[in-house]
Amino acid sequence: MTDSRPRVLVVDDDLTVSEVVSRYLEREGYDVSCCDDGAVGLARALAESPDLVILDLMLPSIDGLEVFRRLRAASPVSVIMLTAKGDEGDRIAGLELGADDYVAKPFSARELVLRVKSVLRRGAGATALLSSGDAVMSAGALHLDPKAREATLDGEPVALTVREFDLLSHFMRHPRKAFTREQLLETVWGYTFGDTSTVTVHVRRLRTKIEPDPAAPTYISTVWGVGYRFEGAVDEPAVDESASYEH
Repeated sequence: MTDSRPRVLVVDDDLTVSEVVSRYLEREGYDVSCCDDGAVGLARALAESPDLVILDLMLPSIDGLEVFRRLRAASPVSVIMLTAKGDEGDRIAGLELGADDYVAKPFSARELVLRVKSVLRRGAGATALLSSGDAVMSAGALHLDPKAREATLDGEPVALTVREFDLLSHFMRHPRKAFTREQLLETVWGYTFGDTSTVTVHVRRLRTKIEPDPAAPTYISTVWGVGYRFEGAVDEPAVDESASYEH
């Protein structure tokens, strides 16, 4: 019988971390494998196509950022990065490259499990859409098809990560409504905790993909002292505000 459990690859040279993470994830029903080397982890991720990779940045042979670059160039697999608590530069670099999330060491294994569940839920396309969830949304030259999970700009496809797509979808479902970073973190990521810089970086990445001039955005504006707002009219059926995303 085929094992249908979600498969997670943990790449970390700290055996204690790997053992604790594996134990917690296996209790939650995940099929977990581990390795402690960057080159080996990259090879296994490409050969085994796991559903998610938990990737430490400090690794022997190839560091985590380079592993991620090579992996992302070949596969859309979801990645959660593990970073040292003070390494904000590495954390931001990982998010800029398109990592789905990060967790700073030392971390709670329970928190990591929650983040794994959130990333995999989104990656499986299980975001609970609003009542008009299958409707194609349009704002000028930008079109978003939630059912096909495709975005186009001026007729050309826009390559969005899972988080970027969900973030843009949320914005377009609520045009002209300002959201704080905390609200976006809770609604789109499904977290009531965490570093809101994750939101900031994803908005910045999203702007580079959909804005004619990311430095002077016309779609996603910054509301100073609040957060962000999607500008302009969006053509779609009316949204039922009583509905919400499933966390």
